Amino acid sequence: MEWWQAAVLGLVEGITEYLPISSTGHLILASSLMGLDDSETQKRAVDAFNIVVQGGAILAVLGLYWPRVVQMIRGLLGQDKAGLGLAINIIIAFIPAAALGVPLNDWIEAKLFSTWPVLAALALGGVYMMLLDRLVIHPKRSDSENQTGKDITDLTWRGALAIGLMQCVAMWPGTSRSMMTITGGVIVGLKPKEAAEFSFLLGLPTLGGACVYKLYKDMTGEGPSMFETLGATPILIGIAVATVSAAVAVRWLVGFLNTHGLAPFGWYRIVLTVVLGGAILGGIVSIG
Repeated sequence: MEWWQAAVLGLVEGITEYLPISSTGHLILASSLMGLDDSETQKRAVDAFNIVVQGGAILAVLGLYWPRVVQMIRGLLGQDKAGLGLAINIIIAFIPAAALGVPLNDWIEAKLFSTWPVLAALALGGVYMMLLDRLVIHPKRSDSENQTGKDITDLTWRGALAIGLMQCVAMWPGTSRSMMTITGGVIVGLKPKEAAEFSFLLGLPTLGGACVYKLYKDMTGEGPSMFETLGATPILIGIAVATVSAAVAVRWLVGFLNTHGLAPFGWYRIVLTVVLGGAILGGIVSIG
């Protein structure tokens, strides 16, 4: 992998990881267009890279939401009641994905990481967001009394568990973890901005766990590792670019959600489904 290819994938990952548009679909398209899936060994290494590069998105959220992270740490140390409640809710929301992610990983890759399941997830997610925006989010934006919504520190453990269960749906490739957790937060009563913040914070253990697990599998599996196939320098470049681009995307998303809601992302997913589907049928891109 050339350094510029790693930078492109890092840019794609950083921009799409926290937007509800499926980073998976974009990374599949970008990898194929750059010819990074020409051989089985190369494709396996790039697939691992596309998970590990999420480390950049984690660093971005740590930097942007460091005060919240410190608040949770203080809470766990018994010094901040609100921080303790938030930390407990993040843990509760993380448990379902942690419990199901490892045992279902191989089955998901075998059964769902293929053309039609990914395209179906993209399209259904688009329709879902447009309906939710019309029925739930738009009325709240139009009603000044409901404009504030609930703060994430007011979220109940039941609400956190509901968001965590919805995050499990995102194990279906093409669905988008951000889409499910942000919409889950809105459904349980959080303002879109607050739902997005909870989604970002929940991504710390979720994406972190996925990175560590994929890195472990890559390093202990058969054949050359990702570092041997791609080189350490491109991987570090990809993570660095993902960090910067994710930080920009997160800042932009918070303001955009409050003003425009989720419908534009729904339409974007429909367009992406058509583009990706056309590229697959045309033999330009392959999945699985």
